[in-house]
Amino acid sequence: MCSYDIFPLQKVLDMLTEPGVTDMYRRAIEQLWSWKNKPVKNPLLVRGAWQVDKTWLMKHFGQIAYEHTVYINFDQNRQMHDLFDLDLRVERLLTGLELYTGQKIQPDKTLLIFDEIQEVPKALTALKYFNEDAPEYTIICAESLLGVARQKGTSFPVGEDEFFDLFPMTFDEFMIAWGKELFVDLLQKKNLL
Repeated sequence: MCSYDIFPLQKVLDMLTEPGVTDMYRRAIEQLWSWKNKPVKNPLLVRGAWQVDKTWLMKHFGQIAYEHTVYINFDQNRQMHDLFDLDLRVERLLTGLELYTGQKIQPDKTLLIFDEIQEVPKALTALKYFNEDAPEYTIICAESLLGVARQKGTSFPVGEDEFFDLFPMTFDEFMIAWGKELFVDLLQKKNLL
């Protein structure tokens, strides 16, 4: 028999609503910083199942790492389909994105976030042109169920971007967000009493 209590489910749920628990912590943020600090960076594609915090991670990173963040959700977005269907000239796309969001997109100061990019297949192809013709723009994308959603007749810019797989929050990340780093250290040392 163990000499320590295992948290019952209700206690864990109560922790989520306690004062002081205001934000999540994801170790993946460290990988995003590494990507940002590269002298030459390709567009980054964050892959993962639905509800693993891809959107939160990208937006949070934009807030802490860039002066401006422009977020566009491609899911059921007819305007983005129309924008990317016409042609893939980067200058025209940037103008269209600025008009759509009402925000100025500044090279090296603005993080462009394309959420659910697999919903607009030509946007995936456009990443190649952003990378080749306008590498000063920083783009991070989220894709869910990409392998199932890809459509015939669209190309994918192999070698033109970087991938990052995001998985559900770990117990350690949950405890860190709750402010219980000492418990995490203890668990990692496997020095339970």
